[in-house]
Amino acid sequence: MVFTQLALVIDSWPRKHMDRDLEQDLWNSVEFLNKIRTRDDYAQNVYAALCNMRWQPIDVIPILRDEYWSCSWRSAGGLVAEFRRAIAREDYMDWYCSGMGGIGAFADDEHQAQAAFIAKKYVPEGVVTDEILADFAALGWRPCAWPKDKD
Repeated sequence: MVFTQLALVIDSWPRKHMDRDLEQDLWNSVEFLNKIRTRDDYAQNVYAALCNMRWQPIDVIPILRDEYWSCSWRSAGGLVAEFRRAIAREDYMDWYCSGMGGIGAFADDEHQAQAAFIAKKYVPEGVVTDEILADFAALGWRPCAWPKDKD
């Protein structure tokens, strides 16, 4: 009974609702799907851009309402794996923490691991490359950094 009452209270809370959904816009873009399915570097760069970043539609109403789309690192990895499902058997763990470079790599030589990270054109979580910025902008989205914590 308590759970039902709590669920009713939660369901009645006011929620922000955007008319746009970044995930759906990405699914609807043939160019985006082609890139993410054919290039590992692009897939990792999409993952990194979704992590630690809010995305806002480049439309007046969402900007005025201060509305954003965001997801967790795990969800970002899951989305990339889903986008690539047609060509690979991947899950979120194939991309999760892929932006950690030498820190997250299992290698005897951290410098060698960092060099491999750079050679693959991978970037840290929260980084939006120029290519991702342009591709998402073409779909009507812009990155908006999270506000800094006040000390």
